[in-house]
Amino acid sequence: MRAAVFNAPGEIDVEERPRPEIEAPTDAIVRVTHTAICGSDLWFYRGDSDRDAGSPVGHEPMGIVEAVGDDVTSVEPGDRVLAPFAISCGECEFCRKGLHTSCENGDSWGGDNGGGQGEYVRSTHADGTLVRVPDRHADDEDTLRSLLPLTDVMGTGHHAAVSAGVEAGSTVAVIGDGAVGLCGVLAARRLGAERIIAVGHHEDRLELAEEFGATETVSERGEAAVERIRELTYGGPNHVMECVGAASAMNTAIDAVRPGGTIGHVGVPYRAEEEGLDAFGMVGQNV
Repeated sequence: MRAAVFNAPGEIDVEERPRPEIEAPTDAIVRVTHTAICGSDLWFYRGDSDRDAGSPVGHEPMGIVEAVGDDVTSVEPGDRVLAPFAISCGECEFCRKGLHTSCENGDSWGGDNGGGQGEYVRSTHADGTLVRVPDRHADDEDTLRSLLPLTDVMGTGHHAAVSAGVEAGSTVAVIGDGAVGLCGVLAARRLGAERIIAVGHHEDRLELAEEFGATETVSERGEAAVERIRELTYGGPNHVMECVGAASAMNTAIDAVRPGGTIGHVGVPYRAEEEGLDAFGMVGQNV
């Protein structure tokens, strides 16, 4: 099969790789029909983070089930499915709490499983990971494209809102105007937030945030952004969603949140450790 493979910063090649096969009774093989590029993919592409040369790329696949192991009951060959970026069993303590990225039996895309930007992937724990698309939407291309964000950014944005305690009537600041931040705006609106302040540096994205439900936008940086957020909220919002991962964004969230407030931190850490913050540990433990 063909697969996108990282070989060096600035060098991702399409190569022939062995097609994954069923290895365990809980596995499923999925032929990838749609996929997405994550902001975290760009970090190793640019050389900003480490990645092993020769590793398959991609963790946001959607496709059609080709084969299943003997113990798989939730999907069958021919089903259209989407696959969240975290492979999870669906049965452990943390999966039952909705903390699938902390799954005790979790796995990841890449390696022998294949990357989400290849033609096929092997989903370990298929029953806990794969989400079946209803038949009425299985061949509707517009609907499928709209569902693709559920493989990562929409679920991540929603998790940020839930982790920050957003509920009906809330005032919330969303730090970051990338895909996760914009999905966080959608999630906050869906949960009933009364005021949603989108914070970012791209005029077109902030305009999109307003279309998605942001009531105000802040384009300042650093301390100026903190001052503006606190001014708009008379001392800081009770709920802040950090959707970037940079230490500067986390510091903005900490400085802006109202005393006693809650920060939902989901931005994949980017060089935060260099500034003394164990951000990967926080994200991995769903702290």
